[in-house]
Order: sequence, then C-alpha cells, then structure tokens
Amino acid sequence: MVLSIASRGGNRYIVCRIIPSERGSILKRVVITGPSKCGLEDVAEPTVAANYAKVKIFAAPLCTEYHSFVKGDPHPMGGHEAAGEVVEVGPGATTVKVGDRVVVMPQNSCGVCELCTSGEHIYCQNGKDWKAICGCDTGRQTYAEYCIQQDWLLLPIPDGISYDHGSMACCGLGPAFNAMQAMNVTATDTVLVSGLGPVGLGACVIACYRGARVIGLDMSPYRAELAKRIGVETVVDPTDEEAALKEILDLTEGKGVDKAVGCSGVKSAPAFLVKATRRRGQLASPGWGGDMSSRELTAKGLTFHGCWHWNHLRDGEVMMRTIRGAADLIDIAITHTFPLSKVQEAFEVRATNECGKIILNPWGDQT
Repeated sequence: MVLSIASRGGNRYIVCRIIPSERGSILKRVVITGPSKCGLEDVAEPTVAANYAKVKIFAAPLCTEYHSFVKGDPHPMGGHEAAGEVVEVGPGATTVKVGDRVVVMPQNSCGVCELCTSGEHIYCQNGKDWKAICGCDTGRQTYAEYCIQQDWLLLPIPDGISYDHGSMACCGLGPAFNAMQAMNVTATDTVLVSGLGPVGLGACVIACYRGARVIGLDMSPYRAELAKRIGVETVVDPTDEEAALKEILDLTEGKGVDKAVGCSGVKSAPAFLVKATRRRGQLASPGWGGDMSSRELTAKGLTFHGCWHWNHLRDGEVMMRTIRGAADLIDIAITHTFPLSKVQEAFEVRATNECGKIILNPWGDQT
C-alpha cells in the first residue's frame, strides 16, 4: 500500500494506492509434463474485460482430462468444472458482484443467440474468443487458482451449500440432471444407469433422491458397492450381455426398465439399453460413446434424449434444491479431495477408476 498527498480545488486528500504483491500477479495452474505426470506452473493471472468476472476457485472437480494425463502430451491441463468466489468484475457485469459464491458454467458461448438466451448455451455455434476479448491467454483452465468467465455463466450458490457440493452442478450432476429432467423421472419409475463412473454415480444420486427404483450396470466391484451405498437396488455385471439382459428383464417382470441413462463409453452400451428398456420407454444419453440402432428405437416406440449439459437459466433453482436435498448422497459420490499441490496423486487415483468424483481444493477446504 502506498500513501500520497494530492490536492484538488484547494483541498488536500490522502490517496491510497494498492500495489499488487509479487505473488499476487501470479497464479498456479496444472500442466501435464509427460505420460501420467503433471505438476504446477506459475503464470500471469487472467484479466477481465466487459461482462467478464474473475473467480477464485475453491473446488475444481476432475473429469475426462485424466485421459490426457495418462497419454502425457505436455500442455496446460484444462478443466471445465469449478466453484468459487467472485473477486473481480469487468465493466458492464450486472449478474454478479465481488464476494458472490458461484458455479462456473462451461464453454465460451455468445450469450445472444436463441440457444444462449433460452439457457441452452452448451449448444451455441458462435462462441466468443475470450483471449482476444480479455487480452490474456490464462484463465479458462479450472485446474488453477483463478479463472475467468462471462457474468451470465456464473450460477449463484445459495447459503448453506458448500463449494464442493456446488461444484457438482457441473459434470458431477449436470448431465444426469438434464437426463432426469428430460425424462421426468419420479418415484414410480425403474431407472437403469449404465456406467457407474462419476457421471453415472451422479445419475444414481439424482434418481435415488427422486425416489426412483434404480438398477446399475457396471463390471467394477468398487463402483457397484459405491452405487449401493447411494441407494441403488442392484448392480448388474454386463460382461455377459445375454445374462445381464435376462437379469434386468427378470427384475422388471419381463418388460424392461421404464427409463435408462447411458453414462458409459463402451461401444455396445447404447444398443444394450435399447434392449433393456420397455416398449414406449425413454432413453437419455449424457455419454458420448457407442452406437444405437434407429430401427430398434422405432420398433419399440422409444423416446431418446441427447443430454450434454443442462439449462441453468431455467432450472438453476431446481438444481440447487436437488444439491441441498441430496447432500448425504453427494458425500458418498465424492470419494476424494486433494489440495492443488497433490494434483499428481489426484490424477493417479482417477486413472485407477477406483473412485467416485474427485475434487481439487486450490485454496484448501472452504464453505
């Protein structure tokens, strides 16, 4: 802090000017250094421009970037999930203010097209060039101490919800939440969840919270046990597809499940779900892998929902009520937390698949 004397109109003023510390202009972010190797590097903090805000990240869940970690091409490791505190806002930012606790929504959508204004920003075809707008090349990686995002893509976290739980509004619960909303899953439904990784466990959390009967599909004993702790009735091993289908049909009086959620990258998984779902049932796919026959969909009269992210403008309050109400189940789904300094260990655990959702806490545990 520097104090000086200034005068204006015959009056004298004490002027206080804050000088950033040497550490204050630097942020730490995760970088891949080789196959299954990562560490931290110091880079310049991002700057904000019109309608952008800077967020101090307190929770950064791990997601599909672990594939890049295993492969090992040296580059900054991105991350696309975060929750934290707004510490700076640019000109024109109106939806957030300094001190707000927020979830950082993914993507760099335009904010003005029909998709964006209706809350379906994830499908926007006119993304913004944030580097050119903000004049920096850091800040969109969430495996870091700070990030920047447009103000309208920052979702408020209500009091009483922790940063760890709030961050689950991204991929931890988000894609599955979209699926449950699209299919209107209720307590009268039997729901099959294929693939009990972090996204699939999120589907189990939401379906169980809504009171549905849930059947899981996964070959991992670790994940099967975790899903049962959340409330899943039965986990079927899909190794023998014929036997697995018979087991599911036996559990549903030969009809098949009412609704199915595909969270597996296994190529045969979508086609299996078609067979395991009853006629006139519904399928939703937050996953990206596999093939599905339109002929079989048509023959059974199935409704299919492609579910990537979720509509935070329309359903933000519902999501936060879900997070609050399912807090105990979320605590089961989040199996590990690590400080940023132990990111190597965090990704090693993620690569084993012996985990649920893993969260980095760049500044330590915060509420």
